[in-house]
Amino acid sequence: MAETVNNKPPFKAHPTAVVDAGCKIGNGTTIWHFSHVMPDCEIGEDCNLGQNVVVLPGVKLGNRVKVQNNVSIYTGVVCEDEVFLGPSMVFTNITNPRSAIVRKHMYEPTLLKRGASVGANATIVCGHTLGEYCFIGAGSVVTKDVKPYALMVGNPARQLGWMSEYGHRLKFNEEGIAECPESKQCYQLTHNEVKRIK
Repeated sequence: MAETVNNKPPFKAHPTAVVDAGCKIGNGTTIWHFSHVMPDCEIGEDCNLGQNVVVLPGVKLGNRVKVQNNVSIYTGVVCEDEVFLGPSMVFTNITNPRSAIVRKHMYEPTLLKRGASVGANATIVCGHTLGEYCFIGAGSVVTKDVKPYALMVGNPARQLGWMSEYGHRLKFNEEGIAECPESKQCYQLTHNEVKRIK
């Protein structure tokens, strides 16, 4: 059985889910139908893994990560707190895979920073970092690092603008200031970098 984190009450797993021994799963996490959590991975607290999700060895998910249906999270992927992985989005961990050539020693790491969102059916090519609160549009293919708060769309994904932490498109004034319409948080755009004004 998987270990619980911080000696808190155990996670919940649907009877059809497979949770291998040797993984760590935090309090409040729910694992749904036909999912498989493999050994040596770490899943934080209050996460939600949808139907038909596979988490491979070595994967690390922070707290409050949401993984929608039909997502495979391969060895080499790390998601910080509050990352959102949309339905059927895709990770890779080898740039040049061949069936007849074993390259397990060549996995390329992929890091999703806090609050990053990846839309349905998007593909994240391995070896890149997705910045804090970036937003990857549905069906996009990410082939390079993504800046914090960047809105990326298309194949290959290109930056279309900036998003707030609440997931709204930011419109900057002449002074480089934008306000999120929902949270009223303000953001500063300087030298093509966005930071929240606290």
